[in-house]
Amino acid sequence: MDKNLKEVEGALNESAEKLLDKEMWLNIGEITLQIIVILLLTMIAQRIVKSMLSNVFKVRSRTPLNFSQRRETTLQKLLENVATYVIYFVSLVTILGTFNINVQGLIAGAGIVGLAVGFGAQNLVRDIISGFFIIFEDQFSVGDYVRIGQAEGFVEEIGLRTTKVKSWTGELHIFPNGSIVEVVNFSIHNSIAVVDISIAYEGDIAKAESVIQEWLQTVPEKYVDVVKTPELLGVQTLGASEVVLRLIAETLPMKHLSVARGLRKDLKVVLDQHGIEIPFPRLVMYSREEEKQNVPATE
Repeated sequence: MDKNLKEVEGALNESAEKLLDKEMWLNIGEITLQIIVILLLTMIAQRIVKSMLSNVFKVRSRTPLNFSQRRETTLQKLLENVATYVIYFVSLVTILGTFNINVQGLIAGAGIVGLAVGFGAQNLVRDIISGFFIIFEDQFSVGDYVRIGQAEGFVEEIGLRTTKVKSWTGELHIFPNGSIVEVVNFSIHNSIAVVDISIAYEGDIAKAESVIQEWLQTVPEKYVDVVKTPELLGVQTLGASEVVLRLIAETLPMKHLSVARGLRKDLKVVLDQHGIEIPFPRLVMYSREEEKQNVPATE
């Protein structure tokens, strides 16, 4: 019993000596301070690199050799992501060095393990290669409105491994670059606004066309997103109670929806001013009893 008490007492004394060891606490404080300094330098370096990249793209935009704004935004975000990864890696290696960990041996071992894992990471390699060609070939850029598979929206980010597309209702779709087989880009070329307007069969179609043609000449002055004077194609369909006229307007990329809504509103006002009726649903009541009463009696 006494022997056990002595062993416990010895262990407590040894622990107390370690806790009261000034040199140990100085080493802990020094390592903690080094880690804090490294983290602060990491944040500062990250901000400096982002600022430098932003200034580089601003200066380069004033030179004759410039890219489109959409491509500049994509390249700038990509370079910022790559720089962030590099800074984080250097910071992690430096922190490990403060703990006297053999970083060179760790990196060499990680290289061997990475080589072994690489054979099973074919999808990752395919994503990175696909991401490189998406950016290199300028298939789409940050800010473009695209359709990828069933997702449709604006490109939020293009990385070497994934692409993020945000739909107009707020959903964020994330695609591995290697899985992107077909892309529809709506932001490269001008869009076409298609507007159908219905005229009643009782109305004067020739007058309606004349009024619309005259009004179309004023459209480019009112709509800055309209590239040229819209065109009236003529009668599109003959409906159950209306004649449908179709007109088209070439707009800047992805401006066709807002322009089409404005054109429909203005068309309604113009047609009302000229007394041209836009048809509305009509219901004809048929009574079998009244028909029997109106049938003349036979002798």
